[in-house]
Amino acid sequence: MSLFFKKTKKEESFKDKKKSTSAKASADKKERKVVEEKSAPIKTTAGKAKKVDIKLAPSVLSRPQITEKATFLMEKNQYIFQAFKTATKPEVKKAVQEVYGVVVEKVRIINVDRKKKRLGRTTGWKKGYKKAIVTIKKGQEIEIIPR
Repeated sequence: MSLFFKKTKKEESFKDKKKSTSAKASADKKERKVVEEKSAPIKTTAGKAKKVDIKLAPSVLSRPQITEKATFLMEKNQYIFQAFKTATKPEVKKAVQEVYGVVVEKVRIINVDRKKKRLGRTTGWKKGYKKAIVTIKKGQEIEIIPR
């Protein structure tokens, strides 16, 4: 092939640039993997850190509830989450510990009933949900509202 095609200086420099950028990209990927592995360590009983796989939380916790009352409860180390109807107290406790890496002391659950809503002649229902009030250990904090 070299007999029929002669490379120009521009093509050679372009290929060199392409190789250097691909080398940088692969180095960035390696750095990301290292950062991801360090980002979520949990200490086990042996003292070794392992990577956390979040399995339970998406099927239990819906979202944190941010209201005026919830912000007052944050001062008392209590956080409010909306949970799915099938969630139980032990599941909520495990899910919060899994996601936020805190020690949960107490979980209280309130069933919020569905409400009838009307728009003109059309009537419907607003969904009900479970509200979980989670008390965590003193000195620990969950940052629900990003700064």
